[in-house]
Amino acid sequence: MWVVVDGGYAKRPFLHRATAVGAVVVTRLRKDAALFSLPELPRSQGRGRPRKYGTQRFSLAKRAGARGGWQTGEFEMYGQFRAKTYKTFLATYPPVGGPVRVVLVREDHGWFAWCCTNPQASVREILEMVADRAAIEQDYHDVKEVHGAGQQQLRNVWANLGAFNALLWLHTLVELWAWDLPQHKLCDRSQSPWDDPTRRPSHADRCKALERACFAEDFSKLPLHGRGSRKIRAYVERLLALVT
Repeated sequence: MWVVVDGGYAKRPFLHRATAVGAVVVTRLRKDAALFSLPELPRSQGRGRPRKYGTQRFSLAKRAGARGGWQTGEFEMYGQFRAKTYKTFLATYPPVGGPVRVVLVREDHGWFAWCCTNPQASVREILEMVADRAAIEQDYHDVKEVHGAGQQQLRNVWANLGAFNALLWLHTLVELWAWDLPQHKLCDRSQSPWDDPTRRPSHADRCKALERACFAEDFSKLPLHGRGSRKIRAYVERLLALVT
């Protein structure tokens, strides 16, 4: 079982419990995380337990600032293959209690550090897991921001669970309705010159497109006849565009 978490979970209580049940944890690291080198193998078995951590302290900022050691690879992230520049090395991390695989990723707006409790994990496994988590996190963002999850004024815990379940189904049905529709039917950015016209439709765009489709179906059933019907229809269509 793989568990991918944000930096808020990169703490000893969670990591020890997760690794104790055999889970592999991938977590984001703070840029000042206390990382150490691997312990040196003892030449002879002496008294006491062998060392868990090395004596050399690693600085993520210095490693990210060094020009050497960067590699480039293509990984399947967010539904397409993307080139990423990264560094990877092994270290020991006290909250884990042993060795970890560390991956530094350089982006246009800075660098990020990730670690995996399985030192044998590949960079591909780690980065693609991180990308999968981001997609799930975006779904939770849409459920909260677009559909208003958590804003229901319900006192009973089961009523809150039922409301959240209904919103998850609403999110799923909207995505299913828009699954095969082309981009130009889901969003029209001609009235937003500041926006990127090639940006993929968001979940909010899909909801607005569904609202427009529902309004258009209801409006098409109205008995509009006569000389002014064309002007009235054009006016109502502009009004519906403003509403949705």
